Amino acid sequence: MSLTRFVCLILIGYSNYVFVFSLDNDTKCNATSTAGVQYEFTTDIVNSEHIITFRGYYFKYTRENYVKSALKNAGISNWTILQRNNAAKEYPSDFDVIAFGDDMKDGIEALRDHPAVRRVTAQRQVLRTIKFVKEDDCGPAGCLYSGWRNHKRRSRALHSLRKLRENDGYSSRKLLRTVPRQITSVLKADLLWSLGVTGEGIKVAVFDTGLSRHHPHFGRVRERTDWTGENTLDDALGHGTFVAGVIASRADCLGFAPDADLHIFRVFTDNQVSYTSWFLDAFNYAILKKIDVLNLSIGGPDFMDHPFVDKVWELSANKVIMVSAIGNDGPLYGTLNNPADQMDVIGVGGIGFDDRIAKFSSRGMTTWELPDGYGRMKPDIVTYGSGVRGSSVNGGCKSLSGTSVASPVVAGAIALLASGVPRQNLSPASVKQALCITARRLPGPNMFEQGHGKLDLISAYQFLREYEPQASLSPPYIDLTECQYMWPYCTQPLYYSAQPTIANVTVINGLGVAGKVTKVGWHPHLPHGVILSVSVDFIDILWPWSGWLAISFSVLESGANFDGVVEGHVNITIESFDVVYDFVMKNTTLMLPIRARVIPVPVRGRRLLWDQFHSLRYPGGYFPRDDLRAKHDPLDWHADHVHTNFRDMYRRLREHGFYLEVMGSPLTCIDTSLYGALLLVDPEDEYFPEEMAALKKAVDSGLSLIVFADWYNASLLRHVKFYDENTRQWWIPETGGANVPALNDLLGMFQVALGDRVFEGAYKLAGHPMYYASGTHIHSFPEHGVLVKAKLSDQGQQIMSGEKANGAGDSSGGGKKIDVPILGLLQTESESRDYTNDTNTKLPKAGRLVVYGDSSCLEGGAARPCHWLLLAALQYALVGHVPTSLREAAATSHHRDVQIIPSELPKRAEGGRLHAYSRVLSPDGSGPRPVPDCVSLPLMDPQPVHAPPSSRTLAPRHQPTDPKSIGAPDMEGTEAAPRAWRGAGAAPSRSHADDIDDVHSIFAGRMLTLCSIIVIIYCLHAFWKRCGRKIRRRKLISLAT
Repeated sequence: MSLTRFVCLILIGYSNYVFVFSLDNDTKCNATSTAGVQYEFTTDIVNSEHIITFRGYYFKYTRENYVKSALKNAGISNWTILQRNNAAKEYPSDFDVIAFGDDMKDGIEALRDHPAVRRVTAQRQVLRTIKFVKEDDCGPAGCLYSGWRNHKRRSRALHSLRKLRENDGYSSRKLLRTVPRQITSVLKADLLWSLGVTGEGIKVAVFDTGLSRHHPHFGRVRERTDWTGENTLDDALGHGTFVAGVIASRADCLGFAPDADLHIFRVFTDNQVSYTSWFLDAFNYAILKKIDVLNLSIGGPDFMDHPFVDKVWELSANKVIMVSAIGNDGPLYGTLNNPADQMDVIGVGGIGFDDRIAKFSSRGMTTWELPDGYGRMKPDIVTYGSGVRGSSVNGGCKSLSGTSVASPVVAGAIALLASGVPRQNLSPASVKQALCITARRLPGPNMFEQGHGKLDLISAYQFLREYEPQASLSPPYIDLTECQYMWPYCTQPLYYSAQPTIANVTVINGLGVAGKVTKVGWHPHLPHGVILSVSVDFIDILWPWSGWLAISFSVLESGANFDGVVEGHVNITIESFDVVYDFVMKNTTLMLPIRARVIPVPVRGRRLLWDQFHSLRYPGGYFPRDDLRAKHDPLDWHADHVHTNFRDMYRRLREHGFYLEVMGSPLTCIDTSLYGALLLVDPEDEYFPEEMAALKKAVDSGLSLIVFADWYNASLLRHVKFYDENTRQWWIPETGGANVPALNDLLGMFQVALGDRVFEGAYKLAGHPMYYASGTHIHSFPEHGVLVKAKLSDQGQQIMSGEKANGAGDSSGGGKKIDVPILGLLQTESESRDYTNDTNTKLPKAGRLVVYGDSSCLEGGAARPCHWLLLAALQYALVGHVPTSLREAAATSHHRDVQIIPSELPKRAEGGRLHAYSRVLSPDGSGPRPVPDCVSLPLMDPQPVHAPPSSRTLAPRHQPTDPKSIGAPDMEGTEAAPRAWRGAGAAPSRSHADDIDDVHSIFAGRMLTLCSIIVIIYCLHAFWKRCGRKIRRRKLISLAT
């Protein structure tokens, strides 16, 4: 190639680069391959394996002796300790995996009685299928990235017994594909690179699918370990490579910490199988290797998997900063995954490059605390997780979306920050404080969507540079008037006699790994704050690095007619031992500002009571979903709370002026005379006899009862069972979608009963399209009541006979349709009279009863929601008026049989284990427990203070750091990296006036550089033309001579 052609190609390429640079940044497109990810979950049977967790770390020989002594004393000989050939086998461990032959139950009891054994739990297996799908090939419905889950093995067993739907069991969703430049430049990581901060010296562990040895994007892979027994360390799937690339790639699609030391933990096989014991071994090894940051892009709803949860706590206690994805089960609320929902873990949600919360990102609140308390705020922060570029397994780049993509963005950012600040400033608490306090609040999303806000890398760096050990609160204030961020607190004001409003605050203890709350004081602000009463409950020990503090608010009788805003603050004194700086016991007092709106007591007809006490869910027992078609996610784990999966229903009720209060205690502890109606929606637990007597008395006194039930059939429960070889038992659902036998005990007082047949199908009611998703039916009903029927298919018969039903989208349904009574309206007084007229005078004193056989339509995400039906039911229950829409649909018959369609009353399943999880039944299954005492937290003594009215926001937000103000790290113990990494340029600010000037100046500089290059090349070319002839002439003369 001639010099002239070479120069021309350089000029053309450079001019094209300058031209693209001068365009509006929003018009840039991603040049890499873009893919969505689909997952399919199945399961394999695990042999009879259990995890023995010891009370300390012991060598292999000592652990075996403990097991031998325990089982020998019990006379059990048929057992084997499974050998674990991995990198941690030569180190002490705190667990073993044992396989029993016979007498497994006796063996487990013998082990649990041994003083060196903490607990014995079943081994769990994960089986997952990943599909990378080009987004352009997804079809009109788009692609769904449904995330990495780590369910219990039994939670997925239905997938191995029943076929998934043709679209793999997932509804589709279109992903955002606009990816402006490198993710590192969007978050201004290149600014820190220019200061020599590149992640050097930080150990980052990636728990995923492995990484190939000679991948061109990585330069500092210090160790690769396999925990699967497959004798390979490579990544056959690509997800582990992508995650590692987002953290530490050095080429093409750049990672945040290119000089960080990567430790690759391959914890999933090529067939995408993993076990809890593999994670436990790998976690122990991470502690031994003194890992600084650990990324875990997996999760599941099982926050009761004790060995796993305990080991995560232990990691945090050993100063391992754990980052985890909150899950991809959005936009439903109450869908947080573990371990991201733990207080010591940094839980990360996803946003798009338009700063909107990604639809796939799971939402809070946490559900550990229900029904007695209220959930904590999660996620902690959000960052870009939609259309992020990362390393491909073949060496190129690709784009993926999901919170398992947002998680390594934060993990890489932490590794970068950690390399530029003093080591003593780094702990799981300090890093979490830096990220949360400096996060930028997004306008619009609430705290259960965005946590503290969007990651601000530069501000977090400056915060950590100047960090001093401190404690903080999350959230830092409670403002029950601030909408939309403080949803749902801001949606319903306080009033006298209401159920307490509970705010669960996380205490982040940066003073030390362990501490305690020594004192809590309530200081109402005069003149009106004294009408607000406060009760506090908190954990005894803040460990590791964190704890919880629950605050209950209620209004005193002196504020029954008050209308206005009240304020105050709670002082929380924390004591902790400083193990970093002074090695002394330190005390600090935190102030939690409080603001609330108080209104006069609403009338009884606007107050509703929601029964949360009788709701049971996974984890714990096997509680199935209300819709039997939900085969891809068969577990009922969304808590059935008005602020989680029934959030949309709650919003509709508030929009219509109703006040909804949550009942977290037995009905015997509630003054039912204050409420117009009690909502029993999808209850799974039994009822105390005293509760039933109290309810009958309350209904006779005017309380109305609205029941939205669900399917229950003992034979059908056995059809969705599976065999668990961990316990050598058949696992059968503890109830159906609802505990219909318990409901029948309750409804029997009004001569109403629900049947045992299960129906489904599409129909129209009062002009509204409806879908009956695996609901029960009305078996018997008093003749003077009003019944509404619909033509539905017998879904239970279809499942038990193996018939294939049509999908929900087919209005014709599957199988023969029959008239099924699904809705009943009843005035509970015995005399027969016409209650369908519009007159409200002289209505009976007793309450009314509304029964509907399906609750799925009230949940968030329902294709055909029936909130209008609930409002119509309330209209009848509270004022005695049957809406015109239901009056026209009612098939009132005074000459019908008591049993409406052929069916039987549902019977409780034999051999069930509901008593093991029930709050009503005795643990031994002998019957109901004694009714618990009505316990309320003692009120705190108020200490009123004079204080000026607070500003609109109670706690001042951290001001973003000006990137120009930060300097290179100059503290002791932190050295600058030997070279500065540079990305694709700093991210454009949203202040367009300043950006235009910057772009113009940069463009002018580029053009000047281009002109200089042209002049230099021209001079070189001229020199070559002049000197080249002389050189060639001399060569010819020398050859001739």
